[in-house]
Amino acid sequence: MKCPFCGDPNTQVTDTRENDDGDVVRRRRRCMHCDKRFTTYERIDLKMPHIVKRNGSRTDFDHAKLSGSMKLSLRKRPVTTEALEAAVDRIEARLLSMGENEVASEKIGELVMKELKKLDKVAYIRFASVYRNFADVDEFSEVIREVQPRSKRARGSATPADPENDLFGN
Repeated sequence: MKCPFCGDPNTQVTDTRENDDGDVVRRRRRCMHCDKRFTTYERIDLKMPHIVKRNGSRTDFDHAKLSGSMKLSLRKRPVTTEALEAAVDRIEARLLSMGENEVASEKIGELVMKELKKLDKVAYIRFASVYRNFADVDEFSEVIREVQPRSKRARGSATPADPENDLFGN
């Protein structure tokens, strides 16, 4: 494995770990030339289905694009890289288990939203706003109500406004 910093091919594995499912191996490496450390991930390379976009065009599945779009939604949120990678791995496993040669991009979007909803509610709303192309604030409100705990929703509709929680002080 070549060092991403100096390009030297002489690197040493310092630590190896499998994820919980045992389908991804994480390796910490050290460059023998510049002494910098980096991480590599090793996973089984299976044939992913082609993606059918909304306009009917077809494209190859792109792990980096999936991971990147989720990272964008999770930007500045308290979610670890490992949790993100595990979510991406679950999405890919689900796509593979479908056994299809082609999958609609909408299906992938729904899988992403399901994973983001489990990881971080704010990231879920961010992704949903772009994915569903919200036209107005009411659509945001609907998704926010969807992710709020039931007790908070019930309390909010059954009781009058709480002055301490009223944004306008009314």
